[in-house]
Amino acid sequence: MHAMSDPASLAGMLPFDSIGLYEQPKPRFIFKMPRVVPDQKAKFESDDLFKRLSRESEVRYTGYRDRPPEERQMRFTSGCREGHTEIAFTATGTNLQLVFDHSPYNNRGCDFQKENGKAHIISRFIMNGVCVRWRGWIDLERLDGAGCLELDEERAAIEDAALRDQIERYNQRLRDFEDKQRAYREHGEDMRGHSQVHGVQRCHPGRQPPHAPHPSHPHPSHPVHIKPHSQGALIS
Repeated sequence: MHAMSDPASLAGMLPFDSIGLYEQPKPRFIFKMPRVVPDQKAKFESDDLFKRLSRESEVRYTGYRDRPPEERQMRFTSGCREGHTEIAFTATGTNLQLVFDHSPYNNRGCDFQKENGKAHIISRFIMNGVCVRWRGWIDLERLDGAGCLELDEERAAIEDAALRDQIERYNQRLRDFEDKQRAYREHGEDMRGHSQVHGVQRCHPGRQPPHAPHPSHPHPSHPVHIKPHSQGALIS
């Protein structure tokens, strides 16, 4: 028996968690959660929440409620200039975190010049899988106003195209994975069949033809020498 410290004996050992030669690989891809639903327009028109929020209703600024009114007014104005604010629909209690800027995606995000003493805001975002646009205004002194949600059809078309591309790439990777699985199964079946054939041959080797008997060579008969009995004289 080889000692465990012998390198020659350790070289032939296999770990317990060794991977089989034809073990099927695990999938290496993850399907990311889609950003939007397949039919955004239908959901926007049928969902009860969107129905309520799509009607223009009263909203209020909800930031820094524990601060004095003058500080809240200053905070609201500075937040709008930075491109963000927090509002809530008074009737439903729905809170929204609005983000906007002056980039092409959110052009005219906040306009202080459109109407004196008011901030007109447009903010685009995705809510419950639907691309929407909040449009409304907030009074700079009272910190309340009115607004509603609208379906952002332009952004919805962009997200729909991205969703279709994502689903197509996922389906293609799934088809590639299934093809690899099929190839592994077929290869494994071929190898098992090949090993079974060799096993049968080892268990039942082919019969060898009987050996031909060696020709008998007659041995030459040796002469038999008979030794004559010696006859002695009889003396009476």
